Amino acid sequence: MNDQSLESKPGLLRKLGLLDTTFLVIGSVIGSGIFMTSGIIAGYLPSPGLILLVWLVGGLFTVFGALSFAELGAMFPKAGGQYIYIREAYGHWAGFLFGWGFFWFIMCGGIATLAVGFAEFFGSFIPSLSTQSVLLHLNIFGYAYSLSAGQLVAMASIVILTGVNYLGIKSGSVVQNIFTLLRLGSVAAIVILGLTLGKKAGLTRLDQLFSGGGGFGLSTFKLFGLALIAVLWTYDGWYGVNCTAEEIKRPERNIPIGLILGTLTVTLVYLLMNVVYILALPVSKMKGVTKVGELASTQLFGAAATSVFSAAVMVSVFGCLSATIIYGPRVYLAMSEDKAFFKSMSYIHPRFRVPTKALLGQAVWSCILCLTGTYQALYEYVVFALVIYFAATGFSVIVLRRKMPDKTRPYRAWGYPVVPLLFVLINIAIFFNTILAQPVKSLIGLGIICLGIPAYLYWKRGAAGPGGSSPASRTEG
Repeated sequence: MNDQSLESKPGLLRKLGLLDTTFLVIGSVIGSGIFMTSGIIAGYLPSPGLILLVWLVGGLFTVFGALSFAELGAMFPKAGGQYIYIREAYGHWAGFLFGWGFFWFIMCGGIATLAVGFAEFFGSFIPSLSTQSVLLHLNIFGYAYSLSAGQLVAMASIVILTGVNYLGIKSGSVVQNIFTLLRLGSVAAIVILGLTLGKKAGLTRLDQLFSGGGGFGLSTFKLFGLALIAVLWTYDGWYGVNCTAEEIKRPERNIPIGLILGTLTVTLVYLLMNVVYILALPVSKMKGVTKVGELASTQLFGAAATSVFSAAVMVSVFGCLSATIIYGPRVYLAMSEDKAFFKSMSYIHPRFRVPTKALLGQAVWSCILCLTGTYQALYEYVVFALVIYFAATGFSVIVLRRKMPDKTRPYRAWGYPVVPLLFVLINIAIFFNTILAQPVKSLIGLGIICLGIPAYLYWKRGAAGPGGSSPASRTEG
């Protein structure tokens, strides 16, 4: 019997300080998006001023979310994050549907996407290990399948980082902190050198900020909304620190401060990078360019800077992958302890004090998604559900104020109830916009999530039996 008994089951350890918490927020967000998304934004918005404005608005909404999540994290300093909050506010079934989509598609699909993205940049330095280097090609009953060296690199990156996190939360945090420092250093170098030494061909005068046509009519407002969706996806990941709440020292203080400092830092980084872009390039040159950061660096520093910039992006993606691998297993741990997921995922290693089987399960499924090549499709199908989960979590601040009025709240959301409601409303608006823009994908995604209903009924039936464990059975050593 490999299950830990109620008496002997070890708990997670509070090892993460304020710096670790803040860096986890930053590290979970800054990946490849800031180096690519601005080209998409320029396709919607015609002027440099509007581009900066949409990044600022996206940052403000992210901070609103952080203020809301800060109250919940300090109120429930347990592993699980959104799963815990949604469960407490709306019931076990709602929490389960979040966790179901989170493991099978959102988290593991996101990990696979980041890993393959890292492999693509890695392959630019070693072409024989790129995603274009096909090792195997099969045609089985009309289905064509190719395996590339890049897919193996992606899997290796997942395995290595999972191994680091297997050795303990502090081990994973140290690696994460190093890569966060490298990313912040890279961004600082690009901004400082770009503003002082770079050869600029973009914005030259302040009166050009809102030039480019389009005005501020209804059509511009709609395009601003579409651009905001892309911006908010680039800010995604900041909530990961809530999943690790049970391993944070003084969570009543460090979770709120870490969330606020982290999201404000990311907002500043994104704004400064976009200032560099609009100084380096006219908006017409940015429009539709996927690797807009690379194009801007070439303009600022010459063609020789391309490889250096690619290396910076590769490090950034790897660091984001590192942060993402840290927090996901804490959600599966909480679900398993509620007897609402695979029983083995409630296992906490007696020496390393991390949910090692949840870590391994996440790694296996993410690697399978890398091998199949379906990770992107699955992720795109269900990612729209993220905003509904965000809206539900934001609204749970209000629900739990009424449902649990006597519950200790070491931190109360600033601007309540306006700030949480604004966060809820923007996510609902994005949800409906996504359904209107991609109705087929949204329906398929909804169907995938609804597959969790029979799974919930199965696990609920099993929970009625003896055995298993509960969150209360764990003790911190």
